Amino acid sequence: MFDFTPLYRSSVGFDRLFQLLDEAATTETHSYPPYNIERVAENEYRITMAVAGFGPSDVNIEAKGNTLTVTGKKGDKPAAVGEMLHQGIAARGFERRFQLADHVEVKGADMDNGLLHITLKREVPEALKPRQITIGSTPKLKSIETKAA
Repeated sequence: MFDFTPLYRSSVGFDRLFQLLDEAATTETHSYPPYNIERVAENEYRITMAVAGFGPSDVNIEAKGNTLTVTGKKGDKPAAVGEMLHQGIAARGFERRFQLADHVEVKGADMDNGLLHITLKREVPEALKPRQITIGSTPKLKSIETKAA
């Protein structure tokens, strides 16, 4: 565990970064279900999770603030036809959290062949995009004349 208190005194606006670092240090690493994160285009991403045995009604996707939470909960187990000799397909519930960068939004999700695909896109508002300022574009200010009383 690292104490970020000295860094708070010499930095401004990095509270969220320190919070993320603190959370990363304290959370356990889970390996189920496995997932991939890929960049599809410059501002488009896709998370692919292996959710074999789960249907669309068993998986819940929630985006709240900058956190994307994917949970899976199996419904009632179907009755086994015969005696189970080996069970290697995991059917346990899961919860996976992803921290999203600013202005990244969830655009949709699809499930195909046991894989859950979540599409993300970064859409920076026009007001925050860089813009060119031309020199001499400031309007001339008129001075207000004061009358002697």
